[in-house]
Amino acid sequence: MSNLGRPDARGPGGPSPGGGEVTSLLSQSFTAQTVTALRHLLAARIAAAGLTGDVAEDLVLAVHELVTNAVLHGGGHGRLDLFRQADLLICEVTDSGHQPGGDLAVNLPATNTPGGRGLWLAHHLTGALTLARRPDGMTATVTARLIT
Repeated sequence: MSNLGRPDARGPGGPSPGGGEVTSLLSQSFTAQTVTALRHLLAARIAAAGLTGDVAEDLVLAVHELVTNAVLHGGGHGRLDLFRQADLLICEVTDSGHQPGGDLAVNLPATNTPGGRGLWLAHHLTGALTLARRPDGMTATVTARLIT
């Protein structure tokens, strides 16, 4: 597992149980054909949870990048789960992709390299990207704190 953001936000098996009650806000499978509809649904659920403005837009874009990566590199489909735990929104994207061993690239590629910016964008838009390799694929998680 590679944690590129706030290590206290999650445990390896989902939202950490000690951080308060966990509420599921969205749990949806996706394919390439449903990416756009899922983005709109995610934006609506994030807004309904009380996250607005640039932080909300950044979270939606970050998750969109993770969903797109799942479609392109993770078997063509995946699952998006959005949770609320106290003042934290936690979004995880799971897929069935099998990347070769080693770390996943989260570095910004050269300007003349097409693509390859999804994980970098997700990390920089949220400041909290966790990647976990599972026996049956990958899970990418981003978080955002609700402004109170």
